Amino acid sequence: MYNKGLYHDWVPKPIQLLLIVLLMTVVMPIGGVYTGNISYMVGGTGSLSEYYMFANYATTIGMGAAMPIVLRLKMRFKIRDKITTVLVLLGILNYINATTFEPSVIIASSLFIGFCKMVVAIELFLPLMAMIGNRGMFYGVFYTFVLIMNQVAGYYAVEVSILYNWQYFFLIISILCVILALIQWIFMHDKYFALKVPLYYIDWLSILFFVSTFMFSAYVFAFGKQQDWLNSSNIMNAGIAAFISFSLLVVRQIHLKRPYLSFKIFSRNNVLHGLFMLLCLGMFMATASIQNIFTVGVLGYDQLTNTKLNLLMIPGIILAGVIAIFWFKNDRPLKMYIFAGFSGMVGYSIIMYFSMVLEFNYENWYLPMFLKGFGMTALFISVWYYTLDKLELNDMLAAIGLALVWRTFLTVGLFSAIFSWFQYQFQIVSLGDMAVYMDGLTVSPQNVMSNMKTIQLNAIIASNKKIFGYIIVAGIGILIYVFTHHFGKEQFTYPRLIRLVRGKSVIGRRRIRERKLSSEIKDAAGPAL
Repeated sequence: MYNKGLYHDWVPKPIQLLLIVLLMTVVMPIGGVYTGNISYMVGGTGSLSEYYMFANYATTIGMGAAMPIVLRLKMRFKIRDKITTVLVLLGILNYINATTFEPSVIIASSLFIGFCKMVVAIELFLPLMAMIGNRGMFYGVFYTFVLIMNQVAGYYAVEVSILYNWQYFFLIISILCVILALIQWIFMHDKYFALKVPLYYIDWLSILFFVSTFMFSAYVFAFGKQQDWLNSSNIMNAGIAAFISFSLLVVRQIHLKRPYLSFKIFSRNNVLHGLFMLLCLGMFMATASIQNIFTVGVLGYDQLTNTKLNLLMIPGIILAGVIAIFWFKNDRPLKMYIFAGFSGMVGYSIIMYFSMVLEFNYENWYLPMFLKGFGMTALFISVWYYTLDKLELNDMLAAIGLALVWRTFLTVGLFSAIFSWFQYQFQIVSLGDMAVYMDGLTVSPQNVMSNMKTIQLNAIIASNKKIFGYIIVAGIGILIYVFTHHFGKEQFTYPRLIRLVRGKSVIGRRRIRERKLSSEIKDAAGPAL
């Protein structure tokens, strides 16, 4: 009646592995939008780019909303029925994205794409982890594969948009999902994973509060700069709505017998330190917005060339994954691996700080993108492993949705918004500083106007350098923090006291001799008395 695998017993093991890899290749890179072709979507629909950044955030929010209930969905439905239905839904949602010109529809579709994507992903986690055996090695293999596929999918999304139209890539994904659903229907078994459980234990109102909390937050991050932050009533109202929704979510979990989310793991030391390190990772990941300003705005790269830069991260991604496999196989401490990951991100920031010049060549990107790929992958693997280490399965699933949204959306969105605001402010300051040296008697207005583009580019470069400078300073502080953090080990020991107890110190050995001598004297005097 029950079958914990995915496929019929008559399917050979190598074919099963091939089908799992095929499923991962198609499903894991799927998103509501792809950041590389947002400019083409803006040109095709005439909508603001902020709508599509909002849709990009919505995909992550949908994934986080699904995570606490994926195990219950897994035990409620037969695997073949669930996987094929979800794949067909993904095909339909991608078709909707390809045929609509309304950004609000794409945002809603992206939310459901993230939800469906996570429902399929849980079916891939368990068999792969069972095959690999070690959770750290599994993260090394899984995140390496997923991050590589994300870069490849982003590149082909742009290439298809250039050759044909931005809508065609969504149509290709839609067709692949339907074909994959047919293949999985043929090879997957039609049995339950375990004992069938009801769905009425799921608190759908909590899911609604979860989604509304982060969707309002995503609106603030996506439209904050466009609507001038606190000077906009829409931004203020969205921020208040996010706070109220989160308060209702927390209160409801306290009064539920079977809560949708669990907050008790956030009192654990490793979880708190892990969330802080994920916050630091979000700061480095948000530098992508500064990098795009430099590549597109200053160097004049087109979208395809700009997307090719992400492919340069693949060697670093592979190296970090290979090191992770050997690292966890030999059960080495996490500290130096995490330190190496943050060192890679700091190294990337240092190179970018000194490379903010108009003469920057494409070949100069090899080293910084290699370091960025290495650092990103190493931190995705190691910090996520450390954050969820030694947690019970039920507690982990009940809180991993918040951790996922924190890692991929909140931290990156927050720092992207902060960098965007500072970039504009620093740019104004740079223009003012340059204006001091423009003497009206020596520099005519005509010369200023003819060189306005160069002046503006230099202001952008100066602004970017200042932001990267602050990131480097913060990165050095992060390296000191990682180097001094205990990572679960005892930070201080008292060897003298331990040796005293074991009788290995001078004082300890003397006391033992004194007690032995006293005992011998008593034994000798006993008969005489």
